[in-house]
Amino acid sequence: MSRLGSRKRIVVAVLLAATLVACGDRNSGRTTGNFFNPQEIPLETYTAEQIFERGEFELNRSRPEDAAFYFAEIERLYPYSDWARRALIMQAFSYHRDQDYPNSRSAAQRFIDFYPEDEDAAYAQYILALSYYDQIDEVGRDQGLTFQALQSLREVIERYPDSDYARAAVLKFDLAFDHLAGKEMEIGRYYLRRNHYTAAINRFRVVVEDFQTTTHTPEALHRLVEAYLSLGLTDEAQTAGAILGFNYRSTDWYEDSFALLTGQGLTLEAAGDGWLRQVYRQTVKGNWL
Repeated sequence: MSRLGSRKRIVVAVLLAATLVACGDRNSGRTTGNFFNPQEIPLETYTAEQIFERGEFELNRSRPEDAAFYFAEIERLYPYSDWARRALIMQAFSYHRDQDYPNSRSAAQRFIDFYPEDEDAAYAQYILALSYYDQIDEVGRDQGLTFQALQSLREVIERYPDSDYARAAVLKFDLAFDHLAGKEMEIGRYYLRRNHYTAAINRFRVVVEDFQTTTHTPEALHRLVEAYLSLGLTDEAQTAGAILGFNYRSTDWYEDSFALLTGQGLTLEAAGDGWLRQVYRQTVKGNWL
């Protein structure tokens, strides 16, 4: 069966969990509490399927912590069964839904280790990546989680390139990559506001050279124009303006750089032989050697 079919099975199972339990209750003539009450009857007396259905029921009631408990119990009580395999991926999902990211990662990694060829392995790898990605906070915070998210998302893309999760991972990878560039920009602007021009230039250079496909590159080039003009390094400022004009002419950053440079009688053209001239030769002229 296809991976998509497997995912549909899980989604349908979760959505119908309450219905399944309710039907069981009607057929047995008992209430939900009597049908499945581990506080009165030891959990060991229930089958793996019954415990699995209880986990789905808890998910349907938006109680992922309780759901994770029941799925974990299946892994404990029936460790070598097919239900344990199914419960493990649902355990990872439930923990993630509960924002218990360490336990979600642990369950997902166990699934990958135990069932590397299973059709749900791609989903487990994706949940593992999300456990990092969904913790990425404001750009002012430490970016260690962003690096871990990028690494894990790359694993999804490279190991399961034909899966739906690879396509979703590509989108999130680009956003996380943009997030790192945003961190460099924030630090660069901090230095620029305090007239620490060399330190600011170093940060903006990272964006231009290492994050040039992100949304932050036009501003980085404009900030380089500002910083280099402040240092009196007009060749570098003109070259940054030339790259900005060639690649991002429609942006407000180009208009601001144009006003700065022409206001000092300068043109937006490549000049000198610094690192920006090399970037100009590569991005504008297409000369990479």
